[in-house]
Amino acid sequence: MKDASGRNINYLRISITDLCNLRCMYCMPQDGIEKKHHREILSLEEIYEVTKIAVDLGVDKVRITGGEPLVRNGIIKFIESIAQLEGIRDLAMTTNGLLLKEYAQELKNAGLDRVNISLDTLKDEKYKEITRGGNLKTVLEGIEAAKKVGLNPIKINTVIIGNFNDDEVEDFVGLTLKENIEVRFIELMPIGQASTWTKNKFISNSIIKDRISELMPIYDGDRHSPAKYYKLPDGVGKIGFINPISSHFCKYCNRIRLTADGRLKPCLHSNQEIDIKTALRHNIGDLRKLLEEAILSKPSQHTLNDLDHEPIVRDMYRIGG
Repeated sequence: MKDASGRNINYLRISITDLCNLRCMYCMPQDGIEKKHHREILSLEEIYEVTKIAVDLGVDKVRITGGEPLVRNGIIKFIESIAQLEGIRDLAMTTNGLLLKEYAQELKNAGLDRVNISLDTLKDEKYKEITRGGNLKTVLEGIEAAKKVGLNPIKINTVIIGNFNDDEVEDFVGLTLKENIEVRFIELMPIGQASTWTKNKFISNSIIKDRISELMPIYDGDRHSPAKYYKLPDGVGKIGFINPISSHFCKYCNRIRLTADGRLKPCLHSNQEIDIKTALRHNIGDLRKLLEEAILSKPSQHTLNDLDHEPIVRDMYRIGG
């Protein structure tokens, strides 16, 4: 289905939980979050119903996110049910990787195609610091398990944070030299927890890219991808730059989001939300119509760089990565 700007909206990102087994500084409060009552969160059966309608409207690409999706009970059967929907051509998951070693084979068997792994440092102590207690070794073992079972291509999402990990850019780029790994550098976004300290820690991806003079631009055939891709001259993998602040990609945005508590978000960088949970549970309104309205109400572009931009209220763990 096309939105009001003529973009074909064929990508649904689904947050199945706002819970996480990490407390990353730019994502979650240090003391954790107040756990929602199970009635406040959509059941996996309800999420399936919404996804089924979205697929009927033309969605053929689905990404499961959180919080950390692998902490949700029933995740394997849920993925199995989504994978069996006729029309789905790409089913992926964003994860922090801590539970990936345990679940990689089951995820592949259930029909998951690939994984994106959030990883902001390759140094043990810094990882423990930014995640407030995470274990880097466990994540790296999870990445190896994902490669082994064929959850490819492995994509590593790295948020560049000034005076924290900007000195590791070359190390991340080096991961693509001999393996089919995509490292994607993402600009720090002023959302939720990050909104109070983004200005002091923000580094434009153009600065990062200029530090790696040997990069060769490549085109991966997907104009809807938020990343602009490059590779090392002899590299096997790819390096991507996602620039929501310095160079937005709104013109080609093809996605909408469903939050764990039952809200449709046409744009990540807007506080606009459409309540779909009430319709699901009380038969108020037509679900298909609500999805159509969400798609048609998608703004032509975000207002992040506008002086009157309204900061995003929700943290990323409540929206979905």
